[in-house]
Amino acid sequence: MILNRLQIKNADKVVGNIVELELESIEVNPFQPRTSFNEESLRELASSIKELGVIQPITVRKLEFNKYQLVSGERRYRASKMVGLETIPAYIRIANDQESLEMALVENIQRQDLDPIEIALSYHRLIDEIEVTQEELSERVGKNRSTIANYLRLLRLDPIIQTGMRDGFIGMGHGRALINIDDLSDQLDIYQKILTDNLSVRETEVLVRELKNPKEKSASKKPEIPPFAKKAKKELSDILETSVNVKVTKSGKGQLVVSFKNEKEFDRILRVIKSEK
Repeated sequence: MILNRLQIKNADKVVGNIVELELESIEVNPFQPRTSFNEESLRELASSIKELGVIQPITVRKLEFNKYQLVSGERRYRASKMVGLETIPAYIRIANDQESLEMALVENIQRQDLDPIEIALSYHRLIDEIEVTQEELSERVGKNRSTIANYLRLLRLDPIIQTGMRDGFIGMGHGRALINIDDLSDQLDIYQKILTDNLSVRETEVLVRELKNPKEKSASKKPEIPPFAKKAKKELSDILETSVNVKVTKSGKGQLVVSFKNEKEFDRILRVIKSEK
């Protein structure tokens, strides 16, 4: 990239420093590995920023005169726009596309609120696009090679299961159990049983072992769900417009488990239940 005289003259005053940048001069990072942002947590961050300001500067790279691109801090950038701020503190650096991608991916991986598939995709992009080995990646992100390998294996799951993991219907433990099944249709069959019967990771592992080794089927069978409970489960699912699971013990006692994704959906379900009284 060729800098004009004004850029060259002011470069040392900007690059490498933390300055207040106009939000309108910043564009989002096309290399951002994160594809979804929780609206509720964004609103909470926006409220905090409105009260206290942006405490931790974002990082941007300089593109041209008065034009910058986000490297990290998109949540702070979005929340600042939500509360109507005109400027934001930013650390400015010069980076090419590959360096920008690597910084965005590594910064994202080190976050605490990413789902396992987001992490796996970030690892995969670093290996594929930055052209590093798993050993080199292990050193860059400070994770054991085995940890990286376990995340990468999740990408062998059927896309429907990956989506379920991203939406929080199953955890990484369930995913790691399902990876051991090569046939995607068999993966989906057990995935459906996990959702229907609210199976734990250990119960999922048993199902996978039974599928791979039919002779080793566990002697203890899960109690059959009685017809009245199956009927009630379907009726409740239709009324509440969400997944309802039934658990039954050998003694005949049972539980109804109603699924919800967030507080908003929980409140909606609660209103429906109250209206049915």
